[in-house]
Amino acid sequence: MQQANGRGEQHSPRSAAAGWPSPRGGGGLHYSPSPSKTPRGGAASPKLPASAAWLVDSRWALSAALSLLLFLAVALAVTSFSSSSSSPYVSASAFSSSSDQAHIHVSQQQEQPESLAAAAKATASASPPPPSPPPGADLPRLAYLISGSKGDLDRLWRALHALYHPRNQYVVHLDREAPVSERLALAARVSNSTVFRRAGNVHVIRRANMVTYRGPTMVANTLHACAILLRRGGAWDWFINLSASDYPLMTQDDILQVFSTVPKNVNFIEHTGYLGWKEGQRARPLIVDPGLYGSKKQDIFWASPKRELPTAFKLFTGSAWVALSRDFVEYTVWGWDNLPRTLLMYYANFVSSPEGYFQTLICNAPRFVQTVANHDLHHIQWDVPPRQHPHALALADLPAMVRSGAPFARKFPRDDPVLDAIDAELLGRPPRPAAGGGNGTAPAAAAAATFVPGGWCGGDASCGSVDNDWVLRPGPGAERFQRLIERIVRSEAFPNRQCK
Repeated sequence: MQQANGRGEQHSPRSAAAGWPSPRGGGGLHYSPSPSKTPRGGAASPKLPASAAWLVDSRWALSAALSLLLFLAVALAVTSFSSSSSSPYVSASAFSSSSDQAHIHVSQQQEQPESLAAAAKATASASPPPPSPPPGADLPRLAYLISGSKGDLDRLWRALHALYHPRNQYVVHLDREAPVSERLALAARVSNSTVFRRAGNVHVIRRANMVTYRGPTMVANTLHACAILLRRGGAWDWFINLSASDYPLMTQDDILQVFSTVPKNVNFIEHTGYLGWKEGQRARPLIVDPGLYGSKKQDIFWASPKRELPTAFKLFTGSAWVALSRDFVEYTVWGWDNLPRTLLMYYANFVSSPEGYFQTLICNAPRFVQTVANHDLHHIQWDVPPRQHPHALALADLPAMVRSGAPFARKFPRDDPVLDAIDAELLGRPPRPAAGGGNGTAPAAAAAATFVPGGWCGGDASCGSVDNDWVLRPGPGAERFQRLIERIVRSEAFPNRQCK
């Protein structure tokens, strides 16, 4: 019903159908039906219920919502498939059925490994190959200490040339007992040698040490040389200590060839845990070495009372001549464990400590026990009963030296004919020119020593320059040394003779 003043309430079909409250008074809910036309004939058409009218009027909204949701779903599917695959076979028709989508997914999984493999192959072929190692990278380098005393200048110089190879490192030392003139002459010879100067691998200990064989000063001198080589010697694999009375029985080409077949952690130390007579004459006495504090060489003197054997570690004894791996040398010198320092202080009062320090150290360090080979790589003949020094080798002992297979031998008298025989028969060394005075000051003495020919000499028979230090020409000496290595490293004797 409308008011006469023309200000009647206007209701949209939607608001009326929704059952919104009428602004009329009365507080009730009033619904205003949609106006309808009366058909011809005067009969009134039936009126739709309010809920039906709402559905008819709002069906366009439901259709629009469903259409929007379907469009968003299709757009999302197209976007995800196009971003996950670059296959040209994926199109809008792929979404026609779920079976088509599964087929495309399997095809992508099969094609992906092939495409990755092809890409990896293309990358590998396009990238440059890794650089090849330099020539001779697999060959070892040795570090030698050659020490002497008063009157040893010429034979130390001769031994140095017999042992020389440009791949190796050398420390030479004349102890404080040698006259200053001899020590200066040694330094001058090294600096004046063209080969030594160019290679830069011969180091002279200019501040000489006092060395006594029966005291700890020989151990201190050996550790001094090890420290020099660790600091200045570059890359090397084994340290070998020799004296001026030692001499090689084969060329350096032979020795390097065989060492290239040996694991670089092997230490050649002759040793035994059975002290025998040394317990009473070496281990229990207390001695003092004047070489630790004096400027002149003197014999050791004895102190009392005698001491008991240690219980914190086990004593071992053996040869003073060793070939130590670089790993063990670093452990001994740098001493990240305190055992090297403890034993060094203990052996400061030990008779003939060079024959026990390295043996006791390696056999009480569990890390290195399985690396020790029970041999000193020397041919040495001892008198019976043994004395402080071994039997002096002569020409008659040459066959026994060869049979031993050892690369070194000692002890040789100065300028003994056996050395000339070794040069000619085993080393292939040219004859020496006549030397000058015994003090080594004459020019002829410096020219007396010649190098042992090797692959590094190239075509120069005098070995006046370094050609290629990685070229080796091993001879019969390598075969003898290889047989020795087979016996002491690659046999059952190797583990069965370690620190026993």
